[in-house]
Amino acid sequence: MDNENENSEDKLPDVVPASKRGKKASRALLNTAGAIPFVGGLFSAAAGYWSEREQDEVNRFFEHWLSMLKDELKEKQITMIEVVTRLDLHDEQIKQRIRSSEYQSLVRKCFREWSAAESESKRIFVRNILANAAASNLTSDDVVRMFLEWLKNFSDMHFEVIGAIYNRSGITRGGMWRQIGRGKAREDSAEADLFKLLIRDLSTGSIIRQHRSRDRFGNALPKPRSKPVKGGKAPVSAFDEEEGYELTALGEQFVHYAMNDITPKIAYEPSFDEDEMTFG
Repeated sequence: MDNENENSEDKLPDVVPASKRGKKASRALLNTAGAIPFVGGLFSAAAGYWSEREQDEVNRFFEHWLSMLKDELKEKQITMIEVVTRLDLHDEQIKQRIRSSEYQSLVRKCFREWSAAESESKRIFVRNILANAAASNLTSDDVVRMFLEWLKNFSDMHFEVIGAIYNRSGITRGGMWRQIGRGKAREDSAEADLFKLLIRDLSTGSIIRQHRSRDRFGNALPKPRSKPVKGGKAPVSAFDEEEGYELTALGEQFVHYAMNDITPKIAYEPSFDEDEMTFG
């Protein structure tokens, strides 16, 4: 039994590449083995089963995986540093807010559901939402959680359209398409179908709506009836130039939280050495 354990321990280092680059990967792999129980168990169980070539393939896989984890952790660290540099920590209310379980819950939800590698624009939205949620009480935490859900479920193109409507309330679909710079597209193209789906997503999500005149109580006034057209009404174009769109109150709050940056209170330039970040 002791001999088997010794053999297993002797074989474990064989999983480690011998090159200089491999030594760095080895250190990370062994650290990971200590931090994530199944990894160490996997290498121990497979040491007598995998060939040297198969072990090298697994090394390369884990090296790539660890590199992605390190990159994502760096981006999340940078994001939280940027949030803190935007907050006035002399303000007692802000200090209490960031210590609260409610705010910590928002941070956990944010980093649990947002992939740092997805896009830089979403990373900035996350940073702005967390900073504004700490410094402002414009809306409730339930609404902020919904904003984080939108970041998870919507694409960058959705947010480009929101920005276009915010910059020009009453803009038409055709105007939005030109504003986001996607170029000409046929009415029967996949791009047109995608754009119609995107508008539907934002409309059913109560983020945008068709522009209407309103009374002093905020009620939408009825549209003037148009004369019936012989042969029926023509299908509405994906790039319609008639109907204007506006943000809902919820959409405007999202713009405030996600697209408005708080000026940093202190300057900070993050720097990371990949060898400084280990897992274990």
